[in-house]
Amino acid sequence: MTRSKSLLAASVLTLGLATGCTNMTNTEQSMLSGGAIGAGVGAAGTWITGGCVSCGAAIGAGVGAAAGYVTEKMKE
Repeated sequence: MTRSKSLLAASVLTLGLATGCTNMTNTEQSMLSGGAIGAGVGAAGTWITGGCVSCGAAIGAGVGAAAGYVTEKMKE
């Protein structure tokens, strides 16, 4: 990939990450954060223990999103 294409791709990615969550409710943001954190923890945990990393990430993402939802609903 040429330098200009790489710069364009990085710019589009940065813009998408910066503006992607602006219209989300607090519950949606909590679920997204919980899912991302859960996926990371699940992947790391299964990698350390020698399990299926993608399975751990998927389970962690589900548990994290559910935890984010419950946490936000308890605040209401």
